[in-house]
Amino acid sequence: MRVAILAYDGCMGAEVLGLSDVLLVANRISAMRRPDAPAPFSVAIIGTRAGTVRLAGGAQLSVVAPAPFDLLVVPAFDFSGSEEITAALAALDAEKALIRRAAEQRKVASICGGSLLLADAGLLDGRQATTAWALAGEMARRYPRVEVLPDAVLVRAGEIVTSGAFTAYGDLALQLIRDCAGSSLARAVGRFSLIDQGPRSQAPYLDRRLGHKRKESFARAVGAWFEQRLAERYRLSALAASFNLSSRTLLRRFRAEAGCSPLDLLHDLRIEKAKLLLETTTLGVAQVAAEVGYLDVATFSRLFARHTQLTPATFRKRFQAVDVAVF
Repeated sequence: MRVAILAYDGCMGAEVLGLSDVLLVANRISAMRRPDAPAPFSVAIIGTRAGTVRLAGGAQLSVVAPAPFDLLVVPAFDFSGSEEITAALAALDAEKALIRRAAEQRKVASICGGSLLLADAGLLDGRQATTAWALAGEMARRYPRVEVLPDAVLVRAGEIVTSGAFTAYGDLALQLIRDCAGSSLARAVGRFSLIDQGPRSQAPYLDRRLGHKRKESFARAVGAWFEQRLAERYRLSALAASFNLSSRTLLRRFRAEAGCSPLDLLHDLRIEKAKLLLETTTLGVAQVAAEVGYLDVATFSRLFARHTQLTPATFRKRFQAVDVAVF
């Protein structure tokens, strides 16, 4: 498989070089197993034209002009706000044109926020796709014709594959190896590279504190009201009264903006607080449930598993050692 990785000013270098290096490892292990067989991958790091690009963080990388390839991979770009996303996309018209041309005859894949470039180029309309979990809401708002799956690590929609946050280049690489050279080589590369090979989800990693921030809005005001009252019983009438609205008007206005009900948001906020307590305290599961407003532990555990695809105990075992103080 001839893989072309598209590098451009402001792109995330680890995604470019990480994917290239994992595929290089695949070639090396393949050669050890079958010395006379051709390498399963050739990799080129391309730009819209030959020259040098400046990666996110300032490092420079030489790129070659596009040559025939079987798969084009598009990495993410750096940004710190919604306005910067708009500006970055506007500056990448040449890259989007290359992506559109590639999609006409070849396979295309993205890593992390590279899916925004695919969506902006029109490739994802009417398709399912994923991106970094922190960008999922932003992507869904910008591209309503795309069905964004925020929990997914890899989504294949025809000849287009999108992958999740940052280090999902490893998941994408293993999938390419499976497709091109078989599961045995993929398992060997995964073991060598310490890349998790089981079914994965972004759900356990979602953290609203690090999610993309929207401008002030009615939905955010409701969220702030909830955050001060997470352990209290939900009463729609009290919520509506605090905003001087009728219950019906509040529900209509909130759903129009957020696409869900206030109770859905409350459950999200409670689960996020529960995750923080499980990570940073030694409170028992029942105590954590009570702290976030659930008196029935079984109900809390079901909701927690629905949001994170892990039980509270499993989540604590996996994440409690993580230092979240910097957040």
